[in-house]
Amino acid sequence: QVKLVESGGGSVQPGGSLTLSCVVSGYRFTHFKMAWFRQTPGLEHKGLAYINGDGTILYADAVKGRFTISVDRAKSALYLQMDNLKPEDTAIYSCAVDFDSPLPFRWDEYMYHGQGMQVTVSS
Repeated sequence: QVKLVESGGGSVQPGGSLTLSCVVSGYRFTHFKMAWFRQTPGLEHKGLAYINGDGTILYADAVKGRFTISVDRAKSALYLQMDNLKPEDTAIYSCAVDFDSPLPFRWDEYMYHGQGMQVTVSS
């Protein structure tokens, strides 16, 4: 059974940084498609960053140049380094994993999702 366990959320001041982690268990970290999403109340999950086992990386315009997605295959972990955070980055952040071919930024196309964690950017 595949499980995703997230950590690293919290509160930070504008301009600050956070690193989110998503540890994947129950799967050999080979042919994967993984992404980070965020959701604010009343809105759909928005895709932020995507990475796959072939090394393809994609970013949404809203986070390009500020967020960095990466994986550590040895630790079966996905990361999102978030720099220069802004109040509008406040949301619930979740990771998602699939082993087929989901559209990178379509939440409902991923088979496995993390539980979500709050990130608050405020002074």
